[in-house]
Amino acid sequence: MIHSADIREWRNRSVLDPKGHKIGVLEAIYVDTTTDEPAVATVRTGLPTRHHLAFVPLDEATLGPDYVKVSYAKALVKKAPSVGMDDILPAESEEAIFQHYDMAYQTGAGGERQLARR
Repeated sequence: MIHSADIREWRNRSVLDPKGHKIGVLEAIYVDTTTDEPAVATVRTGLPTRHHLAFVPLDEATLGPDYVKVSYAKALVKKAPSVGMDDILPAESEEAIFQHYDMAYQTGAGGERQLARR
């Protein structure tokens, strides 16, 4: 398991799919609000003049010396929900990320968000 104490070191690392294909560059980490453990990353993708941030879950992710390898194919990540480079994830858009990757989504007992940016 990847621990949240390492998060600061991840920014600007290459994000690779299981076959080693580069998806993009890691921009930010979102943690699960119930466990405070890394749950989702944003990956900077697209052309240099039109970057956007695609979301990818970090379950089964592995760290290398200069990369983070995720367990999802590049094509799937490229089609994932995304935001602009200066945008934040709206609470109402969280569920779409989980649906895209066929993962269960559950808010807190009081309707709290499941993800928080670190």
